[in-house]
Amino acid sequence: MPPRRRDRRRPPSPPPSHARAPPSAGASSTGVRLIFMAPLLLVFVLAGLRFSGRLPWPPPHTQSLQTTPLSVYQRVLVKLDVSAHEILAEHARVSENRSRRHFQNPVLAYVTPWNSKGYDMAKLFSAKLTHISPVCDGNRLVLDGEHNFDAAWVSELQSNGSLVVPRVVLEAFPAVVLLEKKQKAKAIDLLVSECRDKGYDGIVLESWSRWAAYGVLNDPDLPPSLCGKIENKYTNFDERWTQRSESALQFVKQLGEALHSISSKSSSHHLKLIFVIPAPRMQELSNQDFGPDDLLQLADSLDGFSLMTYDFSGPQNPGPSAPLKWIQHSLTTLLSAKDSSSSLSRMIFLGINFYGNDFLLSRGSGGGAITGRDFVHLLGKYRPSLQWDDKSLEHYFIYSDEGVRHAVFYPTLMSLSVRLNEAENWGTSLSIWEIGQGLDYFFDVL
Repeated sequence: MPPRRRDRRRPPSPPPSHARAPPSAGASSTGVRLIFMAPLLLVFVLAGLRFSGRLPWPPPHTQSLQTTPLSVYQRVLVKLDVSAHEILAEHARVSENRSRRHFQNPVLAYVTPWNSKGYDMAKLFSAKLTHISPVCDGNRLVLDGEHNFDAAWVSELQSNGSLVVPRVVLEAFPAVVLLEKKQKAKAIDLLVSECRDKGYDGIVLESWSRWAAYGVLNDPDLPPSLCGKIENKYTNFDERWTQRSESALQFVKQLGEALHSISSKSSSHHLKLIFVIPAPRMQELSNQDFGPDDLLQLADSLDGFSLMTYDFSGPQNPGPSAPLKWIQHSLTTLLSAKDSSSSLSRMIFLGINFYGNDFLLSRGSGGGAITGRDFVHLLGKYRPSLQWDDKSLEHYFIYSDEGVRHAVFYPTLMSLSVRLNEAENWGTSLSIWEIGQGLDYFFDVL
């Protein structure tokens, strides 16, 4: 399998909207400099909050739906031989029955401020979404002082039965929260207090990829790549770092147990912790991969694992976003332990992408992520013929613009239906990155 890309993709020209794939493992240089200058500073990205003057809540997005008595299944739209004309005519029409669920296991939906449509879609389709995770965009902020947030939006979602679990990205240098007992306790208390004070139902934590980038998860016999280069205090890490990922796993477990000790204000359940994990890329797991033993160690202390089974291809290796065989390999690998059970399968929120990619073919490499709006624009302008890839089980099309050939991979009802069926066969849950980037009638298949 090709190596995982670490860039944050932006849309190619000409489409003008704001598509982004999930942030990948590499930390930005700005964030790293900040952490190096103040190694004991606890720095987080706390999704869904508005820090006055620094992290504005997205502007209101007025979303009106075109409804029809028939679902996409009854309209016979879930099929291989889909046409550009059909997508253009039908993508904005959804079933008027927005409460019917075709997928019965939990569904986690990410919402981002750079696609503010997702905030309205979360409310309109909350009956289909058990967990909603608001995300913020790349700011490194210390959680202190007073914060403002959209309490009405959170309350409305919770009143409709959805759990609101903001996505938190841990950006601090690993030594701060993994080896310093007082700082670890402070970080955990900070996150628990934020949930309790704001009335959230828990958090989605992303840290594994960043720990891997720092070398925390490397073979213990190898010298740490970054340790000893920051301050004299951290020059002798060889002995302190011998347990590989045990310190990392212990932090996640302690955070989960702390959240579980607090009851949610909106429900009778305890606060939840869902941990973001990368999908295995190779046949053999490396030391930096999240594997079945890690899954088993954390299962009793967590409520789920958001598995990033998307972003398989990139500008250097154009192709499908989430080949079905890769999804199957990821699930087979993670659930290979003899102690795996159906309850463990349900804890995995299988990643489904609502974004696509427009790759350049004629100039060697290039291109990037696109949203549904971009996809519709391209269909209307070029009227391409959509092809079904029997290997990846995804639709794609080729078009030329000013002599440059492009390949576009974007989800269709059929490709989504195939992946939902796979999730049902495995008994997993779903996670969607992210609902502001999809076409309206995608929600009919959920």
